Amino acid sequence: MRTGGNDSKFGFGLAGGTAAAAVRRAAGSPAMILEGVHAHVGSQVLDTAQLAAGAAAVARFAADTRMHRLTVGGGLGVAYEAGQSAPSFTEWAARVRTAVRDAGWASSVTVEPGRSIAASAGLTLYRVGTIKRIEGVRTYIGVDGGMSDNLRPALYGSRYEVFLPRSPRASRPLRARLVGKHCESGDVIVDEAALPADVAVDDLLATPVTGAYGYAMASNYNKLPRPAVIFVRDGRARTVVRRETEEDLLRLDVDEPAGLPAGAAQAVRSGAGAAQCVGTA
Repeated sequence: MRTGGNDSKFGFGLAGGTAAAAVRRAAGSPAMILEGVHAHVGSQVLDTAQLAAGAAAVARFAADTRMHRLTVGGGLGVAYEAGQSAPSFTEWAARVRTAVRDAGWASSVTVEPGRSIAASAGLTLYRVGTIKRIEGVRTYIGVDGGMSDNLRPALYGSRYEVFLPRSPRASRPLRARLVGKHCESGDVIVDEAALPADVAVDDLLATPVTGAYGYAMASNYNKLPRPAVIFVRDGRARTVVRRETEEDLLRLDVDEPAGLPAGAAQAVRSGAGAAQCVGTA
């Protein structure tokens, strides 16, 4: 989740003059109007000193190159696990403002709160399908979702809490591995989930703080339909994204590829892999 620094696929690095060369090229291009610079040092940052240091670096560059606009991106993290704490907007803004002013930037500064606004606004509901207890090893709890609706744990080891909506304040002595329904060993939602001892098949489970990088990263992996998105306010709910259907999964399939003999068309439909090239004599 680190996007800043010299060894990154993103942007133009300050080291070695790459960013300065990009500014000169953009400023001299008849096809572009150079307004300002933008930086984003990383995501899920819980230390405002790191965000302030990144803001100061790009502010210094923006001032030296006489830019009109400065955006220091986002990156402010949120608390995903019990015991975590995240800086407030006020603390973040104060540190960034001081950093850019001390770096010589006197104009306005734009930021992108992103995750810190959306994440805590959402949670994901699953239904328990299986409970597998392996004596002396662990308990597995399988649900009707998984890495197709929350890729973050499998992609880079992100951690979440989980609770039962029917008893949100109940004690959670049970330790179990919360897993999805995909045929992948890495399809783990919460590795060591703390749950009430009476969790049962058909229970609803909730993983909070999934409002950012949840549905936005969802996929149809293993041809699993994506879930619905529901907005809730003051006890009233409304669907804003409907649940996908089998028809949605099949809507891009072509029944009979144009210009191919029947046998070749069947080979295309039944072939494996990202694409199949079929030749005809």
